[in-house]
Amino acid sequence: VQLVESGGGLVQAGGSLRLSCAASGSILIFNTMGWYRQAPGKQRELVAGITRSGMTNYADSVKGRFTISRDLAKNMVNLQMNSLKPEDTAVYYCNALVGGSESWGQGTQVTVSP
Repeated sequence: VQLVESGGGLVQAGGSLRLSCAASGSILIFNTMGWYRQAPGKQRELVAGITRSGMTNYADSVKGRFTISRDLAKNMVNLQMNSLKPEDTAVYYCNALVGGSESWGQGTQVTVSP
């Protein structure tokens, strides 16, 4: 399965961005899908996830600001990011997990200026 992210860019603090992850097939085959991010010099971390049943979870640092959703008709998972902060600057990756198999997108850069 291929995952392709889009929607990254440069935004001022307090602004919003919407990331999208398009899968090459039905996303219902995945146990979970999620968004991770990796800032320079830091480990990759989970930002938000959504299960096959639609349950969501978020990192504490983004709760109340980010929303993960999915469009089953388009086989896409989206991440709406509001009230962005400079510390949200990172490369954001889409992830999909089914059984013991994991897929990653190529990543999209999000830069938040002060």
